[in-house]
Amino acid sequence: MKNEQLVESFEKLLETIYTVREKCPWDASQTPETIRPLTIEEVYELGQAIIDNNSKDLKKELGDVLLHIILYARMAEERNDFDLKDVFDALNEKLTFRHPHIFGDYKAETPEEVSKMWEQVKLKEKGGNKTVLGGIPQALPALIKAFRIQDKARNAGFDWDDRKDVWPKVREELSELEVELNKNDKANSEKEFGDLLFAIINAGRLYDINPENALELTNKKFIYRFNYIEQKAKEQGRNLKEMTLAEMEELWQEAKQFEK
Repeated sequence: MKNEQLVESFEKLLETIYTVREKCPWDASQTPETIRPLTIEEVYELGQAIIDNNSKDLKKELGDVLLHIILYARMAEERNDFDLKDVFDALNEKLTFRHPHIFGDYKAETPEEVSKMWEQVKLKEKGGNKTVLGGIPQALPALIKAFRIQDKARNAGFDWDDRKDVWPKVREELSELEVELNKNDKANSEKEFGDLLFAIINAGRLYDINPENALELTNKKFIYRFNYIEQKAKEQGRNLKEMTLAEMEELWQEAKQFEK
């Protein structure tokens, strides 16, 4: 696509969004606080389109997220706070600063070298993180947050020398959880369960498996198989509560044959 076409299309989009913001009663009444939940929903829908490898939905959801970005900037402009140009300029400045191996004289030739460099650069960034883990949003879901914590610690040099060493740690955490469960200690069981999850997430990271993606694949698999059982029960004129566990297990195994 030519730059002229891209600029023309973007200017038309801005005109449309600004007009809607000005003339639509609903859009005009929105604030950053009111659309924040919708933004979160849109990002999850974008994530789903990526997992589904659906290019049509991906294009649509990217547009929805872009709409929200422009709206936030427009609202800030209305408050004489900042505008979309300021957003672009700040992002361009950050990207340039964080890529000294491209725009400066720093040497980094592999993704691993770049990741380690980024943690050092971010600590020097004006208004940036003051600690290695300081840039991790507190509002992140716990599973994603654990992965980011571990990844940042790795970039700072705090990691296993041999990734196989993580498995004794996983087994250790499982054993400690079993001890607390057998003691019926709810508080300590919860702590040990968290430690076990953290160790398993760490194992995924070490073996280049994203735990969020892996868990979502399992969620989809479970939903498909469970829906299969439920549908077969309906075809037999029964509900799930009328079936034995053995009957459901048989259908569960049968469902595996039809998975994509």
